[in-house]
Amino acid sequence: MINIEDLKEEDVGRWVVYTDGTKEEQSGRIKRWNDIWIFVVYNCADEWDKYQDYTGAATDSRDLKFKKLRPGEDEIKSRFDILDL
Repeated sequence: MINIEDLKEEDVGRWVVYTDGTKEEQSGRIKRWNDIWIFVVYNCADEWDKYQDYTGAATDSRDLKFKKLRPGEDEIKSRFDILDL
């Protein structure tokens, strides 16, 4: 779970993993948030450096966790790289 109250401006663009316990996990990037939802871009035609140009899905913070990046891994990855959870 990600606590919305703890999010900071530098969390925009961070990788997250969505799971509600019933489906396969899905990776995405935080676009923005409000008091209720975290808006996450899950699909952007493999243009992750342009994720801000795509629609963010309103996601319950209880269904999100920050993605653990491997040492040396940077924040911009292709869809194929992020599927390796």
